[in-house]
Amino acid sequence: MPHETRLSTPFGPALDLPPGFRPVMLREVGDAFEHAKANAAELGAGALVFVGRFDLAEFAVVLEPDEPLRTARRAFYAGCAALADALAIHAPPEKPIEFAWPDAIMVDFGLVGGARLAWPKGSEDDVPPWLVFGGMIRTVSMADTEPGLRPLAAALEDEGFDGLGAGRLVESFSRHFLRLLDAWQETGFAAVAKDYLARMPAEKGVRRDIDDNGDLLVRRVGKAAAERQALVPALAKPSWLDPETGTPR
Repeated sequence: MPHETRLSTPFGPALDLPPGFRPVMLREVGDAFEHAKANAAELGAGALVFVGRFDLAEFAVVLEPDEPLRTARRAFYAGCAALADALAIHAPPEKPIEFAWPDAIMVDFGLVGGARLAWPKGSEDDVPPWLVFGGMIRTVSMADTEPGLRPLAAALEDEGFDGLGAGRLVESFSRHFLRLLDAWQETGFAAVAKDYLARMPAEKGVRRDIDDNGDLLVRRVGKAAAERQALVPALAKPSWLDPETGTPR
């Protein structure tokens, strides 16, 4: 496995990642997603940029797909599912972990964070040189507002994830992500779609699928045509991210 890259001294110990990943460590003032986007071509596939923060698990991983952008963008769902699976194995019993499509992650109906995806400009039919999947999860609440002013906000510490630090969560994510990518390669995208869709809130009389281009297809009992929710415009403005603070809402 390639050597770890330290751009400055981070908070906490080095990451223990599976083969194929290379940690790139930033300090608290860093921005993992922006750093990975700006340096994706140089960093290369498997580079996992991690910001050493106490209150957030913030990371981004560089991918080099082997299929056109139109379908390669579905890697976003693999990343989301891996992040939710990583949370699930550390969660208290029966603690619900769900997606608010496409990018927000909820724990017991409270927003803990979400995910983003970046890609270079180019044709939908061309293989992109890189993709960047970024995730951010609130581990500890640092808000100075009065209780009840942000009823939809949540943090892992408050939800019973005792002892789950940012580094440990990212390590777990990387293993689940690798598993899902392997399943995608071996048996097709259906395995990834199943994992992601299983964490969307159940709705009676509704069946959901993910189209080849990543759009969400919603089929309702009694209606012949599926409702299409387009992924690309939905990713343009992360629903979970506060643009002023750069952290989960």
